[in-house]
Parts: sequence; structure tokens; C-alpha cells
Amino acid sequence: MRGMTEQIVVEKSDEGDKEKKKRRRPPRRNKPFSAVSGSAYNSVNTLNGEASECLENGEAPSSVNTCSNLPSTQNYGTNICASSDQGLSRASDVAFSSLPSMRIYPEGGAVLENIQVQHQFPPLEGTGFSRSCPVPMYHEESTEAFSNEQKLPFLENDLSADYGRRHFVPHWPLHVVDKAIEKGDVFKASFRVNVHNRIEAYCTIEGVPTDVLISGFSAQNRAVEGDIVAIKLDPLALWTRLKGAAANFDKIVPSVDCNTLPKLGPTVDEKCKGKEKLDIECERNQAFTSDPSNEYCDQHTTLISKSIQQICSIIASSPSKRPTGKVVAIIEKSPRRNAVVGFLGAKQLLSFNDRCNKDFIQLMPNDAKFPKLLVPMRSLPDCIMRRLGEGDPTVEMELVGAQVGEWSEYNLLPNAHIVRVFGQGGEIKSQIASILFENAICCDDFSPESLSCIPDVPWEVPKEELKRRLDLRNLCSFTIDSATAIDLDDALSIENLADGNFRVGIHIADVSYFVLPDTALDLEARTRSTSVYIRQHKLPMLPSLFTESVASLNPGTDRLTFSIMFDITLEGDILDRWICHTVIQSCCKLSYEHVQDIIDGCVDSEISDTSESEYPQVYGHFRLQDIIRSVKSLHEVSMRLKDNRFKDGALRLDSSKLFFSFDECGIPYDSSLSEQRDSNSLVEEFMLLTNRTAAEVISRAFPDCALLRKHPEPNARRLREFEAFWCKHGFELDTSSSGQFHLSLQRAREKLKDDPVLFDIFLSYASKPMQLASYFCTGDFKDQETEWAHYSLALPLYTHFTSPLRRYPDIVVHRTLVAALEAEDMYLQKHIALPNNGKLVARKCFTSLHFDKDIADSKECKEALSAVILKFKIPCAEIVAEVAAYSNQRKWASKHAEDASERLYLWALLKNKETLIAEARVLGLGPKFMSIYIHELAIERRIYYDEVDGLTVNWLETTSTLVLDLCRNKRFKRRGGPGKNRPLEEVACVINQSEFTTQLADYIVPENLKTSKETVTKDVNEINPSVFPLTVRLFSTIYVALHATGGNNGPLDIGARLYMSSYSV
Repeated sequence: MRGMTEQIVVEKSDEGDKEKKKRRRPPRRNKPFSAVSGSAYNSVNTLNGEASECLENGEAPSSVNTCSNLPSTQNYGTNICASSDQGLSRASDVAFSSLPSMRIYPEGGAVLENIQVQHQFPPLEGTGFSRSCPVPMYHEESTEAFSNEQKLPFLENDLSADYGRRHFVPHWPLHVVDKAIEKGDVFKASFRVNVHNRIEAYCTIEGVPTDVLISGFSAQNRAVEGDIVAIKLDPLALWTRLKGAAANFDKIVPSVDCNTLPKLGPTVDEKCKGKEKLDIECERNQAFTSDPSNEYCDQHTTLISKSIQQICSIIASSPSKRPTGKVVAIIEKSPRRNAVVGFLGAKQLLSFNDRCNKDFIQLMPNDAKFPKLLVPMRSLPDCIMRRLGEGDPTVEMELVGAQVGEWSEYNLLPNAHIVRVFGQGGEIKSQIASILFENAICCDDFSPESLSCIPDVPWEVPKEELKRRLDLRNLCSFTIDSATAIDLDDALSIENLADGNFRVGIHIADVSYFVLPDTALDLEARTRSTSVYIRQHKLPMLPSLFTESVASLNPGTDRLTFSIMFDITLEGDILDRWICHTVIQSCCKLSYEHVQDIIDGCVDSEISDTSESEYPQVYGHFRLQDIIRSVKSLHEVSMRLKDNRFKDGALRLDSSKLFFSFDECGIPYDSSLSEQRDSNSLVEEFMLLTNRTAAEVISRAFPDCALLRKHPEPNARRLREFEAFWCKHGFELDTSSSGQFHLSLQRAREKLKDDPVLFDIFLSYASKPMQLASYFCTGDFKDQETEWAHYSLALPLYTHFTSPLRRYPDIVVHRTLVAALEAEDMYLQKHIALPNNGKLVARKCFTSLHFDKDIADSKECKEALSAVILKFKIPCAEIVAEVAAYSNQRKWASKHAEDASERLYLWALLKNKETLIAEARVLGLGPKFMSIYIHELAIERRIYYDEVDGLTVNWLETTSTLVLDLCRNKRFKRRGGPGKNRPLEEVACVINQSEFTTQLADYIVPENLKTSKETVTKDVNEINPSVFPLTVRLFSTIYVALHATGGNNGPLDIGARLYMSSYSV
């Protein structure tokens, strides 16, 4: 499992904190593990930009009914009241076992790369744990004290009462909002809630370098995560202090929002196999830059620009201040309101509490960014009502899906109604169904109309296509994919030319031949947009019959392909290229393991019969030796391409990915880390080259309506913070360009060659400033071609072309490329050929290595383009922009679903093992909690140790050192009083030294520490628990005990405790 972990740095307590410590603290609330946005895995996994990128809601009612196989045997009941809550703790007071946050950003909330679409799908990162590590960030705490009104939603038992009292200011009418936005008095922004402290939320105003803090429930004014809101800024005197400075990272608690990854952060694609492995999935928070040439003369735009410039000037003159504001209207409600997952709170009803309101039952969302919801009893499903009436206490174990309803200014909490009952929260099947529901993943069967578009099986290539296409069936081509893959959409071939160069062919399944525009199958694919891979579940974009039988490049069968051929030198230079429709017959299906064995020289080239060996069957007139030679040649060329790519400034951020082993019942029983290998890189390099070529051709032919993929430069401020933090720890970094950044990472790798875990942490930090890669229409950035670039790949143009069986944008690019080729052929037929050494050579207008813009702008070429636009139904810029925006939403939603499923399976693995003893590195320290990174599982956790019975905490701020010790004075009492502190068992797994050997048998040791059954006992005893007093510093190594929590009684989570001995020094 790859991913990002949140960066924990040290919090400096101020007088405000001291004042709050005097107050009675409420019980800590567990933060959801799987219901928050996330990608916890998102970051480094997605980070590689698309260099690894190659492997990479609005409509709730319809998506609400997409999941299937739900339990139908629930009982129902009657009156229920809303359970009381004792208040909301600050970010630093959250329970140690409930912080699965992946990414912590200075604004307290991770900013998704495109705020215009972020609200339309669940964020990539958030609650849940990450698959990698953190980056130094600031903690944004509200300076506003809790008012009585702010506490009311959590203190009142009868939450539906007091209708005559207005708790919120009425929203402005939308026509008033529009005028205020035009004048620059209010601003439109996406609303992001701090997952660790819901009283804090953040909004990004385009052009303003610092996020705006919306602190307090009154200021938030009923907005929820993902809403598009209108905010009005407070006067400068009310702005809060921006905590921390770039030179003081490990003395600041990081900001507490995690809704990105993920990506997130950067984000790894479903198969992470060298083919389109990663996208940069981080947050968007670009610094404001003014380009006079792009400014509109419109009066309203001028007013907005002036307002933004004034805000930027104030921020520049007051760098220690953070803007604050309030929500005055909700412009567009988040589709996430239509898919809230959580548990019903029925305890008060079943315990016959007469004080509670019997008209409502409370729903506790798994996503901590959402408020508690009130469900009218009369709207409950019959099965729930029946079980409540029978006094069934297991009702609280049911995982349900709800839609947020009305929330007037007179109600402290919003109303909601139940639309789905998934089943017991501790079952994997129920959790998977809730993940699909929450992310609006379609799992319905394909319609009969779409299936009717698929040709009959078995299907053979029509004779007319054999005549029209280039026949490459006698070429030694083969697929390279995961061992379990059954939808094969790309194949490779290589030939040795007489001049010593190579001719490499990349052959992609010609899906656009079958999926015609505006057909039922096309509309179905466009709606699903991408295939979703949830470990043992695959939700395809196209029907499996089509992807596995008709279009898949299965060995030994003739298949239609779209091929791009390259003549490449030994040095990796491209001499020539051409694009054409072809027919191939793959001679072998290779796995990455097979290819790696060939690269490593582990395959016996003398084997002539593979039928009885572990090697795959070879079809046609080829032999295994032919494939071995081809793989070795492809590997040699790919290494040259890779070297050249990084010399040209590409950036790569890799981390380990967690893989699971499943039993026959689909339950994970083991896990292992895997890394990028040469076999993955081999495929990746040729896919990158092919995607780059497709982008060049379609942008030349259709500069106003080409679908491309861009990756913006990193967030400048966060990049400076990253650089300052690691320079403080002895690393020399140059982040002036992607190329220099990559060289700095290589120097750090060499410096940390003896400490690979710390280097993984370093990579996680490096991924934090990265922004999301996204699809876009070139017409949206006309005359701004610098905005088309892909930062991590260091390419001016890039798109997706190589995976049309699982990504709809690839189909769009295929169609556009077909039209470009047709237009070029029409031009060449009419244009006079130019003599070259006595031969007639046609001048290509789009596909040649060197682009002649004069030819592309010629009258003949324009006429040809106009003709193919009509013939192939090439969409206009507006439609392409819509497809790009929607594809971004679905890609991020699918990434979040895949990450959530990985967190689920890790939770299930630890649930079966009960307790796992693992080595951890300390990422951050403070007086209340520490952040740790567990390399064996590639996750990050927090351990809270403040206000624990029997434990003293000594935080040495000057040296950033923490000392934990057992209370030596029996008369010592914590300030919280009896029953107000947590027991020591919640923070530390304390082993009695006299029973040490016996008790160790109850704990599970990571697989990488085991060698055989005989040595297990010895290895276990080598994991010695720490002793009190425990002294901890940044990057210290400690052992922790991990366990799964939640399931039937709350959100899934992974708890972490210190692994300690009762013996003390």
C-alpha cells in the first residue's frame, strides 16, 4: 500500500491553550477510518506524477441505488431520541486511536486541485491512515473560544426542540450573492472541514495564497463538506494568527484536515504496474499571480481583481495573519450530502430514556467532517422500525446510508432520511457496499441497449478491416500485465533494423472501432468514466464480455489495434514515427514476474516446450527464445528512454505499496510490500512515449478541442516549507525545477542508503507540495500553452491514450487521433509531394516529428479538418471540457474508493490478528501527542498521551524532546479528577516483565521478522518492549502495538499504543 501520512510537528501551547486546559474536557471522539476522504494512500503513490501516472456528484438519487446485495432481514421500531454529546474537543485533543488522517496542510485542510469540481465527489484523502508519510505543515487552530451557542449542538438532548429560537443567520438570496461577488464584496469558494476539529473549516479563494478560516458553527452557517459557498471576509482586526514559520517546523502542530488523497495526495492507479501507475494527487493552492495580458476589461472582473489584489497586499504586509470569514450563502450544495454513511444511535430509546425526543433518532456519520444528523422516526425504513420496536440492540451495528435534508436556521442539526441499509458494520461485504455508495460508484448491470452494441462472440476480424489495416500478425508482439489481468489493452513489439537501430511498436486495443459516439454503449462508458478496482471486486467501465473477449489482446487471436511505431537509436533518440490502424496477433501473455525473470537472467533460453513449464504458452511460429530476445531489447531501449527523460527534467517520487493475500473466502490473511521494478519501468516508459505522441498530434490538429492532461507546478509556499524543514536536518535541496528537485532526491537517497525507512519519509514530505494532475480541454487555456505542461514528466504536452478499456478519456483521444490521421491523409492526397533525392516524399502535417504550423494553417489542411470533424463527430470545446471535468471527478472518486477498500482490508487483517507488534518511526512530537510511521504497513498513526492516569508527560520544548514516565507518587492526581482521564491501557500496551515470554505468544509478529517456525520465539523475544522513562525525539525508533477498532460499533480505525515493559529504569 502506498500513500501519504500526515506530518506531525510540535505544537507550541499558548495562553489560550492553558486557559482551555482549566475547563472540563469532553470524551475524545473517535475519528472515522474509512468514511473520510482520502487517500491516505494517495500521495507518494500518486505522486510520481504521471511518470508513473501511466499506471493511474451531483446526482445522488441515481447513484444511491447503485449498490446491490444488501441485507433485507432487518426489524423495525418506534421512538428514538438524539443522544447527547459533551462538546467538541480541539484538534489536539482527539483520541489517539482515531486519527487516520493522511495529509495535514497548513490551512487545516487539504486543497483539492480543482475547486470547481472538488465538491462533486468524495475527497482523496482524509480520515483513514495513509500509505506513506507526511510533510511539515502548520496547525491552524481557531483563536475563537467555544461559545455557548457553538456548544449547543453537542450538549442538548432534545435537538429538535426550541424551534422558535434562531441559531443561524439566514442565507443571502442568490441574486444578492451574485451582485456581491461581481463587486468583490464576497467570494465563491469550496468549503472544506477540518477532520480533527469540525469547528474549523477552510475556503480557498482563487488568487489568494492563504486559505480563509471559517471558525465556529455560527460562521459556518450550515455549510457542510464540499459545498460551494459565498464567504465574506472579516476585518483585519479579527483575523487569526497563522501559527508557525518555515524555519520552525518541528515545533508546530500540523494543520488538521485530511481531505485530499490522497490523492492525494498523489494517487496510485488501480494496478500500479508500470502502465499508468501514478497521478500527482495532491492539493491545489496556487499563489496569486497577475497577468495583465489576460485581464478582462469587464468592470465586474476589474472589481474582483482589485479586491483580490487588496487581500493579497494585506496578507503580504501581515504574514503572520490568516484571513477569517463567514458563510453568507450556499451557492451549490455538495453531492456528498446525498451519500452519508454512518450508524444510528438507538441506545437512549432502547434504554427508555424519557428525557430524549421520541420523534428523531440520531445518525453518527463515519466521516468526522459531517455533523450529526437527525432522522425523523416516521421516515425510518420498516425493517429498522420493526427491530427498534422489538428492542433489538444490534440496530446500532447496522451500517446505513443517508441523504441530508432540510437544515433551517432554527435547527441545530440537519435532518436526514435513510436510503440504504448495508448490513453489519463489521462485515467486509457491508463496508464495500457503503464505499461504493459513498463514492457514487455504479455497480448496476449494463443495460440491454448497451450490450446490444457488442458484436457476437466469438468475434473475428472482418475481411474489409484486414484489407484496410496494416497487417502485423507476423510480428512478434506480446502483452505484459499482472498475472491475474484478463482485459489486455496494450502489446509491445521490437525489431532490430539493419542500421543497428530498433523499431518499437506499441499496439493499443482499437476500442473506438466498437464504441461509436452517442451509442448506448458510449453513453454507458461516459457515465461510468473509469473502471474501479477494489481488490477482489472489479467494476468495469465497459461490459466484461467486450473487454475480455472482443477487444482484449488475448494471445493467439487476431485483434484490431491502434499502433504507434518508433525508430529508436541505441541512445534512445527518436528518428521517426508513424501512426496507423493495424491487425496483430499477440504470441504470448507475459506477467511482470516473467519479464523480471528474463531481465534478471533467470529464464532458461534453451526451453523449447513451455506447455509443461511455468512459462506462458507461446502461439504462432514464435518460440520462447524470440520473446526473451525481444524483452531484453525492449528493456535496453526503455532504460535509455528513462535516462533521457530524467536528464530532460522529469521527477519521480516512489514509495512501497501494500499487497494483500486472500483466503478462499476473500478474507485477507497476510500482507507484503512491493516496489517498482525494472519490468514495471519497461512498460511504463513505452506507455509514456505513446501518450506523449498522441498528445502532440491531437493538439496540432485540434488546438481548441483536444483532451489533454496537465500537472501544475508545486505549491510554492509548501515547497519552501519542505525545503526549509529538510535543510534544517542536514539536506541540501534545490527545488527550482522538477529536474533539480529529482537530483536533490537522488542525493538524499544516497545519503540515506543505510536508512531506507527515513528516505520513505523524506519522499512523503516531498510529495506534499505537489498538486493534482487533471484532464482539461485545450480550448479552456487558449493562448496559454504554458498551462498545458506536465510538471513531473517535464513535458509540454501529455494525455491518456493507452488504456481505452478502462478509461473513457482514452476513447475520446482515440477518436480525435483517428480524425487527425484522416485529415492528414486527405491533405496528402491533394497536396503536391516534394522531391527528395529523386523520390517523392509527402510532407505530413500532424504526425511528423517536427511540426510545420504553416502547413497546418493552410487552406487545404483546414478544409480536411472541417470534413473529418463532421465525419467522426469530433466534439466541440464545450463538450470536451465537460468530459474532462466529469472524468476528473470520477477518477478521484474511484481513487478514493480504491484507497478506502485498502484501508478496509488492512483493518480486517489486523482484526484477525488482534494485535500486531511493529517498529515505528517518530514523525512529530508535541506535549499532547506524537505521530508515528509504521513501515511494515506503510501507514501513519497518532498516539495521544495527555491526561492519562498513571502517566507523566514532560515536554522539553527547547530541545523538542518528550519524556514519558509512570507516576512515582501514588498521591499524584491529574487535574481532570477521578474518571476524567483515560486509563494507561489506552496509550500503552504494558507487558509484565516476569511474564514477558509467556505474554509475547499472544501477539503477532510482522512476517518480515519471521524466518521459520523454529525461530519465531527467538525473533519475538528480540522485539524488546521499551521501558519507562521513555525519551523520544524526532525520527526516533520505537515499537508499537497495533489493533483494529470499530466495525460494528463505529467507523473503522487502526489504534496504536506504545509497546512497553512494566520494568522501569
